[in-house]
Amino acid sequence: MFMGEYNHTIDAKGRLIIPAKFREALGDSFVVTRGLDECLFVFPNEGWKVFEEKLSSLPVANKNARKFARFFLSGAGEVELDKQGRILIPSTLREYSGLEKEVVLIGVANRVEIWSKSKWEEVAVMDDMDEIAENMDELGLSI
Repeated sequence: MFMGEYNHTIDAKGRLIIPAKFREALGDSFVVTRGLDECLFVFPNEGWKVFEEKLSSLPVANKNARKFARFFLSGAGEVELDKQGRILIPSTLREYSGLEKEVVLIGVANRVEIWSKSKWEEVAVMDDMDEIAENMDELGLSI
């Protein structure tokens, strides 16, 4: 399970250091793709296979299902750690997520998310957590 928040920088070539705690669970190669809310999703290979199977099981006749699968699959790519524990993030993914210099990596259970620091600061505001928590019952989660 991935958890925690780490601040790093991305260099001019698009290389990003992956925190050691995440590297242990991700392995030497893993998948990076577009995520929701303009971040990137990072999956270990096994987790990606599970997610890919769920996408493959969506009904092809459903227009939204096709768009949803295209969104994640067309942006996906396997990356490998170099000897310094860095990955090269493809330019298309850097552009999609607005990654420039300062980035935040967060653990979210089955995946890691990579955010531009400015975007993360916008979405990380937790003022409405009481209201959100009340609605989690609908999803089967009660605290």
